[in-house]
Amino acid sequence: MTSQLPRGWPSAALATLVDLVLPRPCPGCGGPEPWCGGCAATVRGRPREPVLPDAALERFTGIPLPAFRSLARYRGPVRAAIVAGKERGRRDLPPVLGAAIGVGLLRLQAISLIPPEITLVPAPTRAAAARARGGDPVLTMASSAAAVLARNGQRVRVAPCLVTRAGARDSVRLTAAQRADNLAGRIRVRPRALPPDGAAVVLIDDVLTTGATALASGAVLAEAGLPVRAVVTLAAVPPWRDVR
Repeated sequence: MTSQLPRGWPSAALATLVDLVLPRPCPGCGGPEPWCGGCAATVRGRPREPVLPDAALERFTGIPLPAFRSLARYRGPVRAAIVAGKERGRRDLPPVLGAAIGVGLLRLQAISLIPPEITLVPAPTRAAAARARGGDPVLTMASSAAAVLARNGQRVRVAPCLVTRAGARDSVRLTAAQRADNLAGRIRVRPRALPPDGAAVVLIDDVLTTGATALASGAVLAEAGLPVRAVVTLAAVPPWRDVR
């Protein structure tokens, strides 16, 4: 009589075996390091402000608009690392990318854009997508960012309090207006996971495409009495705002 294996054991065991046996080249340049210094430098610049499309902003008028900052444009090594971490089983990458977000948060604290004590709220991920990826990379990034802040003496917590309702479509190939409509009313909070009243909330995501996810999340959190102070993402599709 054979014992029953835990549900999901074959895929989990195979993924672990692959991680141990196969080399993990840098997704940005193909070099032998899992995430080389040269490619990592692309997310070490100062956080900058992306320009959100009007179509997304118009769909969510009337809510407090947070500050938006991103570490890099969504291209080159950064894009390759995000895709590898989300779609190609590179579970070693989200913690490293999250650490870069943590350094960016320290910079934003240094210029007083966000306060010294913050709560990081990961942007919601569709449950089906998280299952397919073997976990939620955005939550992993937020946790890694929080660890960087804590090591630097900052008070921080992570509150995974947002979920996406069933019915939301995959946003790939949707326009800014379609993304906003797709998410409107489909993001909700988990009351037991909400930060305490008065918490300074910073929303964390891997990529800002149109801002629809961040704006929809901000609307839901504002309704719960927790307006978002800032949205910080690793990468952004829109161009930077001209600050000259």
